[in-house]
Amino acid sequence: MHPVRVRDDERIDQLTPELGIVQSPNAFRFSMDAVLLARFCRVPHRGRILDLCTGNGVIPILLSTRTSLPIDGLDIQPRLVDMGRRSVEMNGLSTQINLFEGDLRECSPDWNGRYDLVTCNPPYMPVSESERNRNQSVAIARHEICCTLEDVVRAASRLLRSGGRLAMVHRASRFADIVTTMRRYRLEPKRVRWVHPRREAEANMVLVEAAKDGGVELHVESPLVVYQQDGSYTEDIHRLYGGVYS
Repeated sequence: MHPVRVRDDERIDQLTPELGIVQSPNAFRFSMDAVLLARFCRVPHRGRILDLCTGNGVIPILLSTRTSLPIDGLDIQPRLVDMGRRSVEMNGLSTQINLFEGDLRECSPDWNGRYDLVTCNPPYMPVSESERNRNQSVAIARHEICCTLEDVVRAASRLLRSGGRLAMVHRASRFADIVTTMRRYRLEPKRVRWVHPRREAEANMVLVEAAKDGGVELHVESPLVVYQQDGSYTEDIHRLYGGVYS
């Protein structure tokens, strides 16, 4: 890894044995959701990839272990984008990954139809008044303050070429909203995987991949269980993590 500057409240966490990432306890940090999405999405053989709500760039950095295609990331928070850019530089990925600061609701028309895969780990929860008084970096990443589910899906549909795919991780309880919103914007769900905290527990997350202008056919993959009875990770999670730590 190349040396980069870090602020007093930042640290370099090990992402894989070869890759690091700049993080801060005072800003939003990636979670398992991002790792699962980076492993779930099908990477195209050619074209370009975009990660919306990229935060500190964890998904583009992880995707770089799976493809040499160019990867862009977009986030509205300047602090997170700056951290992500330094992580990209530190890992020697500046020729492959470009992170941009901006609002996904206002992407340049030049980006329309540019991408073959769009990934997104969006804010999950509606805005509550209590969240407005908390850490804003965390609140924006977790709550629909700067974008809603519909904003994300609308933007992804505009940015994808016909036949391109959107891969998203979200709360399982929002699945009906996800499907109806995707179809409203010409995105047909093609793959679904439910994520359960424990084998006997109901799903709390869902991974969904949709194709723009795709036909009606949905494949439901085997459930992904996170924890064993003793609280340790299952073999599936160890295999998906592949050296990634949160």
